[in-house]
Amino acid sequence: MNNTISPGTINPSLKCNGCGALLYFAPGSRSLKCDHCGERNAIETDQTDRAIQSVDYDRFIDHLSENKKSDDMKVVNCSNCGSQTTLSAFTTSDKCSFCAAPLVLSPEDGQQYLPPHYILPFEINKQQGIDYFQKWLKGLWWAPKDLAKEVNSSSSGLQGIYLPHWTYDTDTTTGYNGRRGEYYYTTENYTVTVEGKTENRTREVQHTQWWAVSGKVNCSFNDLIVPASKSLPPKTLNKLAPWNFKMLVKFDERYMSGFRSETYQVDPQQGLLMAIEQTKDQIRYAINQDIGGDRQEIGDIETDYLNKAIKYIMLPVWASAYSYNNKVYQFTVNASTGEVIGQRPISWIRILFFILKILAVIVAGMLLL
Repeated sequence: MNNTISPGTINPSLKCNGCGALLYFAPGSRSLKCDHCGERNAIETDQTDRAIQSVDYDRFIDHLSENKKSDDMKVVNCSNCGSQTTLSAFTTSDKCSFCAAPLVLSPEDGQQYLPPHYILPFEINKQQGIDYFQKWLKGLWWAPKDLAKEVNSSSSGLQGIYLPHWTYDTDTTTGYNGRRGEYYYTTENYTVTVEGKTENRTREVQHTQWWAVSGKVNCSFNDLIVPASKSLPPKTLNKLAPWNFKMLVKFDERYMSGFRSETYQVDPQQGLLMAIEQTKDQIRYAINQDIGGDRQEIGDIETDYLNKAIKYIMLPVWASAYSYNNKVYQFTVNASTGEVIGQRPISWIRILFFILKILAVIVAGMLLL
């Protein structure tokens, strides 16, 4: 599951038809490319079975250990940022894709891993990823003026990584009780003093009449996505969305040739709890709609999650880090859409000069009055 593969263990499907060298997946295509002779081998798939379907959640959990496979691989923990990367058994040294720190190899040989159901192949190649990053860098507000120049070479260290995610589907039935409020109006008399004279006037006053209500609402949810990686901050992982799920394909290891991947660090049970949190706002909205009236108050609610289903998928990113003034900043490129999410330095001097400029404009305007 890494781009470092022993010559003696090459999968026959990864051999170049032209020269026999190792093939790598070419982003934006559905083929493998030979870096030596340029030959391309198409990744043949069953065109009659392209439906993307979830599997029953409970059955998946019950058979989780049976679905895992043993592989000669290592799970390497980065002591600097805490990321966890899957490397082949033949890799003896490397650097972290997320913070560029040297990896401390503490291998767990023969560890079992869970094959994903689907994979979103890389659409954006490395050079395109670099271009997206540099464009993002130049468009940053309040960044130091020399930032783009200083870190220009850092983007060349982009690493292609597949990050694990869970997606969940579920139907919900929610029983609730609460109150429905409906407005009614009364006419109120009042007096005002106008030019020393008292005048009698009337106005409409709004009131709310409340009724106890109870009921049941049904909601359906599809593709509640939960990142299963802890290598990047949650805000970064969430901001990388949306993903183009229409491009998902059934998992095939050939799409991973030339790229790294991570094992999941959030198990499917934890992921389900995180997915359930995503349903709560929509359920409450449905309850408010069901209560009706002008105002709603929700009391007790109880939700049953039915027909739970899950997919284990791999999503592609280009990731790296750059250093500015001896501080490391991570950045990530969605390798499906080109969205760039990154950490950045802020120039407080530029902000201060901007504020002073605004104040100068205000003062100049006041002097002209």
